[in-house]
Amino acid sequence: MIQAKVPINVRYAETDQMGVVYHGNYLAWFEVARTQMFKDVGLPYKKIEADGYHLPVLEVSLKYHRPALYDDDLVVTARLAEKPVLRIKVQYEVHRGDTLLVTGTTMHAFIDHEGRPVRPPPYVAEKMNEVFK
Repeated sequence: MIQAKVPINVRYAETDQMGVVYHGNYLAWFEVARTQMFKDVGLPYKKIEADGYHLPVLEVSLKYHRPALYDDDLVVTARLAEKPVLRIKVQYEVHRGDTLLVTGTTMHAFIDHEGRPVRPPPYVAEKMNEVFK
C-alpha cells in the first residue's frame, strides 16, 4: 500500500451560502492528494505527461458522512491499496481531526495524446512492482 496525507484548510470560496463545503471541491482535494502520492513514490504527473501519457478519471464515487465547514483544518488521504495493472483505483478519506467526513474512489487508466488506452510506461510498472513487494 502507498498513501499520502495532505493538509487542507477550507477557504471561504470553497463553501456555499451556509458555510458548508461545496460537494465538487472534494474532487479537487482528491487530486491534490493523489498527485502528491505519486510524487512521493517518484512518479510525478509532470514527468508522466511529459513522456506522452495521461491518467484521466474514468470513474468517481464519493460518500458524504459529515459536512466540512469554512476554516476547517482537514486531512485528505489518498491510498493505493492494491498494485495497479492497467487501471489504477485510488481510495480517499477526508478527516477533520478524528471525524471522518468523506470517503471516495477514483479509477484511472493510461492514455496517449490521441486519447487511446495504452499500457503504463515501463518505469511506472517497475515502480509499482517495487512498492508493492
